[in-house]
Parts: sequence; C-alpha cells; structure tokens
Amino acid sequence: MTTHQNTPDTPAPADTRVAVVTGGSRGIGRAVSEKLARDGLAVVVNYARDTTSAEETVAAITGAGGRAVAVPADVAEEKEVAALFDRAEAEYGGVDVVVNSAGRMALSPIADLDLDALDAMHRTNIRGTFVVAREAARRLRTGGSFVGFSTSVVGTQFPTYGAYAASKGAVEAMTLILARELRGRNVTVNAVAPGPTATDLFLTGKTEEQIDQLAKTPPLERLGTPEDIAEVVAFLSSPAGHWVNGQVLRANGGMV
Repeated sequence: MTTHQNTPDTPAPADTRVAVVTGGSRGIGRAVSEKLARDGLAVVVNYARDTTSAEETVAAITGAGGRAVAVPADVAEEKEVAALFDRAEAEYGGVDVVVNSAGRMALSPIADLDLDALDAMHRTNIRGTFVVAREAARRLRTGGSFVGFSTSVVGTQFPTYGAYAASKGAVEAMTLILARELRGRNVTVNAVAPGPTATDLFLTGKTEEQIDQLAKTPPLERLGTPEDIAEVVAFLSSPAGHWVNGQVLRANGGMV
C-alpha cells in the first residue's frame, strides 16, 4: 500500500494528541483535518483514491506548521483500516481521536432505487462505520474520542434520500451503544448530523433552484460550510467537549 507524507523534520512532542480522519482529504473531512491540525493535533489524513487531494491537504497542514501524513485505505476493508491505525501508531505513537467522515450518497425515489448503488453506499456508510469504529474501540487511548457522521435528513425525511438516510440511521443507532460498551475507558462516542452543507457531494446533481430552496430552509437562511461542521467535530473531540457522550448533534442551522 502506498503512503504519502509531508511532515516537519522535528519529532512530535510526546504529549501530542493524534487524530485519524477518514475521508479526510475533501469536503467536510478536509475541513476537519485542517481544523484539528490548527488545534495542535497530528493528523492522519485517510483517503480512498484521490491521492492529489490528500497530498494537497497534507501540504496545507504542514505549510501552516502542523503535522500530517496521508494514508490510503478503504474504510470497509478491515485489513486496510487496521494498517491505517498501525501507521498512525508508528508515525505518532498512538491514536486519541477518530473521525469517520468517509461516506457515499446516492439519491433516488425508493421505487426506482438501483440496488447496486444501495449496496455500494451501505458498504461504505454502514460497514465502513462499523469497521472504523471497531478499530477505534480497540485502539483509542484514555481520554480519546470517536466521532461518526450521520445526516439531518434522518430527521427531515426529504424525498429521494431514503437509502442514504437509512444508512446514516445505522450510524445513529450504534452511537450510544458503542459509548456504553466503552464504559470505564474514558472514551467518548458521538455523531454529527450536518444539514445541507456546501460540499461537492451535496451540490452535485442539484439545480440552482433546489440549492436556493435548501439554503432558505434553516432560520439562519444559508447553507452550512465545511468549516461550520469542522468546528462541531473539534469541540466533540476536545477535552472541552468530553462530557458530551453518546449523542447525535444536528448541526444544521435550526432546520427541523
């Protein structure tokens, strides 16, 4: 497996916290990687295929004085995810934060749903979440945090989002269960459920009219930004947010 890195020459201090961010090279994942790096964490930027975006993310972090390494892995493949965590431990000494932002979205009325698209999406969104969460549960150090990703559509129930919302409902279902299973470890487990957020994943396939309509839905009357969501993730994975546990936080500007 090929890995790519660009780190400062001096070793990280022994007390540096370490984050693994899956899907960490684009969209919300990239914003999370860069935010955690600004907060002083060493970041392992996971990606599936887009080496260029991963290297750009690492370069942005290290160019600002942070520490990062890019490591490819398919989140649904247990051996690749284990190797991802092995690399984090070898590079930085351990893992304190795991953010599973890797995901797929396929929109369709249920009556017209392509079952191959359903299987591919659920492989990443459900199996991938469980594979990453399982490895996080085994490896996170005391005081650590796992943050998964759901979607506010689980609550808003928009048409054509049935399969996607179902896959993210699985993430919500396991969040409190995993938090309870980690009792005594001083490790938190939460999920963030963004509303409409201006990423390529969200904007693709939508008309300007649809985007404008969604932007006006929250009381704040705008789309979220990747940086908005990254701030929420950073809070949940920080010592300041450590009393929040087993929760799904709907970061959507007030959308019902």
